[in-house]
Amino acid sequence: MPGDSEDPNEGEQYHLEVGPGDVADAVLLPGNPERVPKITEFWDDGEEVGRHREYRTVTGTYDGAPISVTSTGIGSPSAAIAVEELARVGADTLVRVGSCGTIQPEMSVGDLVITTGAVRQEGTSAEYVREDYPASADHEVVSALIAAAERLGYEYHTGITMSADSFYAGQGRPGFEGFEAARSERLVDDLREANVANIEMEASAILTLANLYGLRAGAVCTVYANRETGEFRTEGEQRAAETASLAVALLAKMDEIKRERGVDRWHAGLSLE
Repeated sequence: MPGDSEDPNEGEQYHLEVGPGDVADAVLLPGNPERVPKITEFWDDGEEVGRHREYRTVTGTYDGAPISVTSTGIGSPSAAIAVEELARVGADTLVRVGSCGTIQPEMSVGDLVITTGAVRQEGTSAEYVREDYPASADHEVVSALIAAAERLGYEYHTGITMSADSFYAGQGRPGFEGFEAARSERLVDDLREANVANIEMEASAILTLANLYGLRAGAVCTVYANRETGEFRTEGEQRAAETASLAVALLAKMDEIKRERGVDRWHAGLSLE
């Protein structure tokens, strides 16, 4: 077929520089490469297995469960590359770990937002599938993230996330010299009235691709900014990291319980205790 010779992914992946056996089944996906060591400090152990451009990958264990982390850089285009190449080397569970702005007044800086689904305002996922295809989080991942936040005692919220391609115009912020994009003055208000919880830049593409490829995916972000109150602080970054790491360990327990019970999907009738 045309284009076969252009596939750069025989063995080691072109962008991530990881190969089969380098990553665990479950991979955390922060944007910033500098977040990788902040995540792995919670783990039992970890070893860097790939580093190229914005992509930094470490594999180790958390509470005995195999786990990896790969930074994706900013935005959905680079996050989609990470999803593609991680899937090619065997990952089947992906959890975005990041920061966000909330647009609901009751949510505080430092709180966690666990995504149940996402508004696809980024353009990457539209190159894969029709625009009315939903970006939905896997219920097992959502359940594990909620259970982890509860066990750790962190304030959290669940809800719909909006993912944008632009930090400025696409999120209703003024651009250079006060430039305002068309309809930006109503963007945040419209999203708030639609009960959207938060805004970030990667979740909807990760969720969409995961659903297309039959993978499990979810997202947990720490609130850095409240667009309603004007509050902004880089606070609580490690809460999302610890919550996501514990969620991977809980997912491993869920999978073990499913095997023991002979069922395909975890549900509330199966205890984690």
